[in-house]
Amino acid sequence: MHTVAIVGVGLIGGSFGLALKEHGFAGQRIGVSSPGTIDAALRAGAIDRGATLAEAVHDADLVYLAQPIGRILSVLRELDPMVRPDALVTDAGSTKHLIVETARRHLRRCAFLGGHPMAGKESRGVANAGADLFRNAQYCLTPADPADLETPAARAFRDWIRRFGAREVVVGAEEHDRMVALSSHLPQLASTALASLLADDEELLAGPGLVGATRLAMSSYDIWRDILMTNSGAISEALTAYIQKLEYLRENLRSRALEEEFQRASETAQSIRQARSQPAEPGQ
Repeated sequence: MHTVAIVGVGLIGGSFGLALKEHGFAGQRIGVSSPGTIDAALRAGAIDRGATLAEAVHDADLVYLAQPIGRILSVLRELDPMVRPDALVTDAGSTKHLIVETARRHLRRCAFLGGHPMAGKESRGVANAGADLFRNAQYCLTPADPADLETPAARAFRDWIRRFGAREVVVGAEEHDRMVALSSHLPQLASTALASLLADDEELLAGPGLVGATRLAMSSYDIWRDILMTNSGAISEALTAYIQKLEYLRENLRSRALEEEFQRASETAQSIRQARSQPAEPGQ
């Protein structure tokens, strides 16, 4: 892999470029973004130069789409005439089914491998990017066919993911969207709902619990709009299950039944943190 086109050099795209440099990539990292973002990415060292989409992908071995989902879908529809036949196109979109289907319909000349790094921050932009963003994070790959993982370009890309210290997870696109509706999209909406509920409380008593619970509420709707639109069915099911759980808690506020809920929740929270704290094994 000698040339990488990073389309969308924000938090994720910028971190991908920085991680490549940090782990010894000696090729060209070409950024495609607005002029202001390109300037910021150059200053941060996330890319080597900026270019138009057509110029960037013309010689790229890897095309890394790290835009909001709506823009990823638009680029996939126009990318085919521009790419090299031996290139790999991948993305970092937070929902996968519609992206994988769009790539299947519109990309004919080169390979595509859907991806989703389970890493991020509340703050956007390349100024918040970091070479260590993917370390110990799950990196989901959603191949349309298992053979998509074994092309030379895919193998090279997967090797870089491992070098970053990320944990590769292979899952179908629809199953991915069901899982992240519970593990990512529901936490965002729960945090948003709580902060919105408290918006008119002028004498709020805010301890560390509230600070932690509303952290995700600082996320931008500009990013979440496309996520909610492209995964609305799975998110609706997750919200229904969450509401049912809240109703159960309300019905049992004076019951010892909540002791079991607290215990299960504590064990789950601890296991999540333990899994996140363990370094990924080389070659995993």
